[in-house]
Amino acid sequence: MIRRTDDLSLQARARFDAIIDVRSPSEFAHDHIPGAINLPVLDDAERAEVGTIYVQRSKFLARRTGAAKVARNIAAHLDAALADRDGSFRPLVHCWRGGQRSGAMAAVMDQIGWPVTVLDGGYRTWRRRVQTAFYGAGDDLTVILLDGGTGSGKTEVLARLADRGVQTLDLEGLARHRGSLFGAWRGRPQPTQALFESGLFAVLEALDAARPVVVEAESSRIGARTVPPALWRAMGRANVIELSAPVTARAAFSARAYADIGADPDAVEAVLGRLPPHHSRDTISAWKALARSGETETLAASLIAEHYDPAYRRQSARRERPLLGRIEMSAVTPADLDQAAESVRALIGA
Repeated sequence: MIRRTDDLSLQARARFDAIIDVRSPSEFAHDHIPGAINLPVLDDAERAEVGTIYVQRSKFLARRTGAAKVARNIAAHLDAALADRDGSFRPLVHCWRGGQRSGAMAAVMDQIGWPVTVLDGGYRTWRRRVQTAFYGAGDDLTVILLDGGTGSGKTEVLARLADRGVQTLDLEGLARHRGSLFGAWRGRPQPTQALFESGLFAVLEALDAARPVVVEAESSRIGARTVPPALWRAMGRANVIELSAPVTARAAFSARAYADIGADPDAVEAVLGRLPPHHSRDTISAWKALARSGETETLAASLIAEHYDPAYRRQSARRERPLLGRIEMSAVTPADLDQAAESVRALIGA
């Protein structure tokens, strides 16, 4: 018997051995339930072909053609991805809206004898859940911001806090971007906005609401991705812990942290060309010359002093959030970052 559900709570999802998304690869890439596996019953080219037949020839021929392709694809999945599943396998299957594609996969699984469940509403049920949490009227998120100037090691302290059992939210990791002009991850494009939100929602729903959650202070945009409204409101009212270190120390850390892009002068020059127009041509030319000569630490120090720190001071002056504490570091070495993480943990009582 094919079961049906619209319960996508964390606890409900955990009851299944696999969440199987039978949509096409491009639909899956755009967004999917975290942890789901993609076993498409029609790939992108096949969907396009069946759709063309539907529009240009007949509904019957489109369905017959689609059914043949679906049957072959399901058989291929049974012989490959699902070959090692025994009779106790409990899958949750879905497509876009819980219709024909998931129904076809579920019918075969049911005949095999697997206790299969179809997600009512399909992927759209998941998307509504995420949108309600981030775009609805709810406002119950409570976070603590980890702030500080460029090169103060916020991301590294955040990782050390997670290792120490402190609840954290790594927005840059989820967005696949380091949150600055030079922040793109080389060779790894950012997720779509919907996929970013799905990952973010999955992390948040697994946290304990009774314990503090530390989030790195970011702008409302991380690369091309936007922090959803509910989280942005929570960040706007959050208490702040600030990391502080001398410019020279932060420049040395930044040169190490951005060594990948620093090794590519052309990439650095391209980014410098996108700086705001209030920097003079001579200043930008000097920065480009430092990039070409490989003087990345000197370049980092100049950018911090003349671009990043002034912007940080302007932003800080507009904030009215309580400061829980300021952690002073003489350098930004692994030992300093370890000590900073311990200090943060003490400040929040975690």
